[in-house]
Amino acid sequence: MTDGIVVRGKAVPRGRFPHVKRAGDFIYVSGTSSRRPDDTIAGAEVDASGTVTLDIAAQTRAVIENIGDLLKAAGADLSDLVQITSYLVNMNDFGGYNRVYGEYFDETGPARTTVAVHQLPHPHLLIEMQAVAYRPPREEHP
Repeated sequence: MTDGIVVRGKAVPRGRFPHVKRAGDFIYVSGTSSRRPDDTIAGAEVDASGTVTLDIAAQTRAVIENIGDLLKAAGADLSDLVQITSYLVNMNDFGGYNRVYGEYFDETGPARTTVAVHQLPHPHLLIEMQAVAYRPPREEHP
């Protein structure tokens, strides 16, 4: 059984795909950013003169929290993650990203790959993550 879920109250995917998809005991989380439901971006501030300040730590924290919310909608949580792939626009942000990542996961957490990409779907996005969780569906008792 495979079920795709678009989670209410989260930023709507910018394409025709679900936030999460369950395939048996595995839950696949589509690429997730720090975009909020109102299309603003956590960790991206624009002042009155148009100067943009981007914060990799705030974006990383928001992405991981968003993934947690998406997993919750599929009956799982961050502790069920088995694999994460992170996409950074600039590897100079690796230190800040890695520090925040370490607030959520340690060496017993998910396997991880981090790659540099040329760009993401919005110029204020510094990071996107996709993930895989393992969580057998909870049996319902009558």
